Amino acid sequence: MPVTPARSSLRTIILMGVCGCGKTEVGRRMAARLGGVFEDADDFHSVENKAKMREGTPLTDADRHPWYQRLRERILEMRSLTPVYVLACSALKADYRRRLRAEDDLETIAFVHLKGSRELIFARMSARQGHYMPVSLLDSQFAILEETPDLVTVSIDATPDEIAETAIQAVHATA
Repeated sequence: MPVTPARSSLRTIILMGVCGCGKTEVGRRMAARLGGVFEDADDFHSVENKAKMREGTPLTDADRHPWYQRLRERILEMRSLTPVYVLACSALKADYRRRLRAEDDLETIAFVHLKGSRELIFARMSARQGHYMPVSLLDSQFAILEETPDLVTVSIDATPDEIAETAIQAVHATA
């Protein structure tokens, strides 16, 4: 698979959107194409947060804030380890993205919103197995989603490879 180099100043790409939109699958493919490292923000959730979600209880902002702090620290850490860091993270509210961005500008960190219809995402979530995030939380995710002008929006109505390539092209086009 050809490697598309990242913009020289772009260090972090955060794939965001509601659960089940394909952040992990697309993120892995993007990192491989860009010669970077991929991680899933879900891996940084506390045991307590995962338990709440498994029970079908949406997380509160108080639950999320320490998680976003850990993620911001990881973003900074990864800058010394890889030319581009691709992170899958829901980041549904503008405030969450502000916490992840901190003092970074649009040339250093990009948020790619993987956007799809509720019906498409519901179908994908219903088909997956072994994930702690139940489909019952999908509506709560759509309810708090805040779309802002700084997002690079990419439709998920395609294959994972096509979505990854479209996202890479879209990020490069915003340079």
